[in-house]
Amino acid sequence: MLFKILKNLEDPIHPLLGPTLWGLQASGLWQPNKGFPRIIYDIHHLFVAVFVLTQYIELWLIRSNLDMALRNLSFTMLSTICVVKAGTFISWQKYWKKVFENVTLIEKKQQRKHDDETKKIIAKYTEYSRIVTYLYWCLVIATIFSVVLAPLVIYLSSHKLREEIRNGTAAYPDIISSWAPFDKTRGFGYWVLVGVHTFICFFGSGIVANYDTNAVVLMTFFAGQFEVLKNTCEKLFGNGQEFISYDDAIRRIHDCHEQHVQLIKYSKILNSLLSPVLFLYIIICSLMICCSAVQLTKEGTIGMQQVWIAEYLIALISQLFLYCWHSTNVLSMVY
Repeated sequence: MLFKILKNLEDPIHPLLGPTLWGLQASGLWQPNKGFPRIIYDIHHLFVAVFVLTQYIELWLIRSNLDMALRNLSFTMLSTICVVKAGTFISWQKYWKKVFENVTLIEKKQQRKHDDETKKIIAKYTEYSRIVTYLYWCLVIATIFSVVLAPLVIYLSSHKLREEIRNGTAAYPDIISSWAPFDKTRGFGYWVLVGVHTFICFFGSGIVANYDTNAVVLMTFFAGQFEVLKNTCEKLFGNGQEFISYDDAIRRIHDCHEQHVQLIKYSKILNSLLSPVLFLYIIICSLMICCSAVQLTKEGTIGMQQVWIAEYLIALISQLFLYCWHSTNVLSMVY
């Protein structure tokens, strides 16, 4: 069943980017066609941006409480980078489209050459991209469920908290720390906010997961294509036993040069699309890791809270690791 679902994500038009483009479109980032669905997704993105403002308002209101401020900050920073990723991807859609089209064009052109070594390299990095994409999606899904279910687990695991809630001396635990223009501590207002927080978590996780996997898949593509270029250059003048005419040698040099120019051009476009976001991403992720580490080691943090914070911390480190590892891999192939 699962393998059938994953197989349906494959796209013959985009051999490498099938699942990636499906994920981007499902999360409202990739909007190739105008129409009603695009308007709905734009409303969703606007709603998320407004919700982030309520998180900053709440952070200002609770600034004197260190525990609550740290918890708010860990979510607010992640929400901020989520909005930045969505905003920049939609604003720079035409440049992303150029990169996607070039990736597909290069792969289809190479598939027509019937070069076994090239096909092996393409198959290798395509399989790797699928593994990273699906594992990362699983990690994000696990993180989101742990975040959404954390208040329920805290409520059920703490007898003292349940007694305080019954006595009216404590409020129900919330999913995300945010301000609301109504009583959010109990009753109808609390459940409205639970619904809003659940939507924000799942929609925001879709943006983060698909933006990150898209970037990783594209970096994997460029690293693989530079390896293809390396093998092609080694065959410029044959293997020493075959005769290569002058015209064939010139044609091969021309093809290698054209391939190199295309890879450098579109890798620079990708770099220009990712660099501003990742500059902010590194700063925010580092801040979130520090906040999570302080919460994890602080006295009074109960067992289930520690498990949740540790899982959240692992997810943050994994995000940074993916970008650092794959970008370094591309640079090592270029230089």
